[in-house]
Amino acid sequence: MSRDLNKCCFIGRLGNDPESKELPSGNTVTSISIAVGDDYKDKQGNKVEQTEWVRVSAFGNLADIMAKYLRKGSRVYIEGKMKTRSWEQDGVKRYATEINASEMYMLDTKQDGQQAQEQPKRAPEPEPATAQDSFDDDIPF
Repeated sequence: MSRDLNKCCFIGRLGNDPESKELPSGNTVTSISIAVGDDYKDKQGNKVEQTEWVRVSAFGNLADIMAKYLRKGSRVYIEGKMKTRSWEQDGVKRYATEINASEMYMLDTKQDGQQAQEQPKRAPEPEPATAQDSFDDDIPF
């Protein structure tokens, strides 16, 4: 049994609308590219923002769902395996590293037909006790 793990997780926004095509086998493949932001402070204490672009491919039912519901700017969680593929173009061997998605969660909420910022889900806060909520009131005798 292998003890290696090939699992990647990203949260980001789509840079373009998804691109779908049908493979000769009849399966659908959908490709997206998501922007994943990161920031840090440099030696002078200035905030530096970085964006990494992650290529993602999905097949079958997940590909159909991505093509139907995602659009440029959609915020998504993607989970999958990292794969590197190669091909030859004009006599030069080229490589591309991408994520083969196995899970996808749409993180945007929709209000009035427009995309809205994600609203964090929280448990309701308990109401503070008042003078009327005394322990003795609950005793039946």
